[in-house]
Amino acid sequence: MSDIVGKLWGFCHTLRHDGIDYGDYIEQITYLLFLKMADERGVKIPKTCDWPSLRALSGTQLTDHYADALRALGKQPGILGDIYAGAQSRFSNPVNLKKLIGLIDETDWTSLGVDVKAEAYEGLLEKAAAEGKKGAGQYFTPRVLIQSIVRCLKPDPRARPDFTVCDPACGTGGFLVAAYEWLVEQTKGGALDRDVAKRIRRGTYHGQELVARPRRMALMNVYLHGVEPDVVLGDTIYEPPSSARFDVILTNPPFGTRGANQAPERDDFTVSTSNKQLNFLQHILTVLKPGGRAGVVLPDNCLFEDQAGEVFKLIMEDCDVHTVLRLPRGTFTPYSQGVKANIVFFTKGYSTENVWIYDARTNVPGITKKDRPLTAAHFADFERCYGSNPDGKAKRKPSDSKEDRWRKFHISEVREKGYKLDGFKWLKEDSLDDSGDLPEPDELVTDALAELEAATAGLQRVALMLSRSA
Repeated sequence: MSDIVGKLWGFCHTLRHDGIDYGDYIEQITYLLFLKMADERGVKIPKTCDWPSLRALSGTQLTDHYADALRALGKQPGILGDIYAGAQSRFSNPVNLKKLIGLIDETDWTSLGVDVKAEAYEGLLEKAAAEGKKGAGQYFTPRVLIQSIVRCLKPDPRARPDFTVCDPACGTGGFLVAAYEWLVEQTKGGALDRDVAKRIRRGTYHGQELVARPRRMALMNVYLHGVEPDVVLGDTIYEPPSSARFDVILTNPPFGTRGANQAPERDDFTVSTSNKQLNFLQHILTVLKPGGRAGVVLPDNCLFEDQAGEVFKLIMEDCDVHTVLRLPRGTFTPYSQGVKANIVFFTKGYSTENVWIYDARTNVPGITKKDRPLTAAHFADFERCYGSNPDGKAKRKPSDSKEDRWRKFHISEVREKGYKLDGFKWLKEDSLDDSGDLPEPDELVTDALAELEAATAGLQRVALMLSRSA
């Protein structure tokens, strides 16, 4: 797998001189890799668009044919048309296109195990996110974090015939892939009854993505695991939701306020806010089935800004917000290094009585790309404290954490703090006593910006109220 990733990724640097960036490169690999595997499997592809027709050409004939093939494939039905919808060639130099076709052709992809193929493709996605840096990371959540969330929530589609899993902000499909991989592990390699296997592979995994490119990559990513997901292209929070409802929702809504200038006009949103993450929470409350459970990545400001209290009050009345994990600093290194975030776990249909909070941040060295990378060990103690029940109903006690990182807060205490979960901090940061060991400048700047954003949002609401009363 590492050889395949190394070979394909190495060629990426050559293509950058042809004006093809990291994201473009992975997208073009997606197009070509699908055709190569379809040829190996004997999947029906129009003759004028198939792998042999590409392999046989060179020069400008190849680049012209490739561009025409992409347009034709985008009009095909099913997952074929979904992957190639709006597809365009980024190649201006036919020599580079021919070289990439040759590199992909060297490997017999279908002879590789599903896990190897998928790991190779995810390896490329991870490299693209890490190298692309600005903007690329919005589609990529660290794999070890995703796997930890999945292990806690246990999305088992064997439970019921209509069991579904969804990520309403699915990016490149990391949560959907991890949910299926967890099932494969539970069934010791995917040993399932034929009808059950067919239902799970074609009707269980759902997603929505605003941007065409990551949606395309999500389709390919999950497809490489032998699953045909339903991934819709559209705006999750500004468009009305479909009638579909889900048993498990796993998601990392996009951070930041870009594109969130106004509150969505949706009848199912009780709190009117332009904060995207808070709107995603309200959307999840709508589309989660009664008894369904969710794990959501949220930045710190979603736990402390004014309207966060309003949204969490609403959610705690309808859901059991049983667990919050405060993530280590730098979890999203290298793409959003200064962002501080949390995972909020809740189950719909039961009001909140107690919230358990695990602090994996205080006095934990910040994550770095090389010296202190994020690993499964960062979440091992939390998972033990969370327990085996996916709805957070396992027996819990503060002494489960030997470092006093695990505490319970009654709903009355949460109510006193205006339902703002960021207010529960009991560990003292040792580094603050040592001026030579303060947080990195980018972390301090990020904290200051978050506080300024919250203050600005509050002032804007005051201004709006004054203008309405004038």
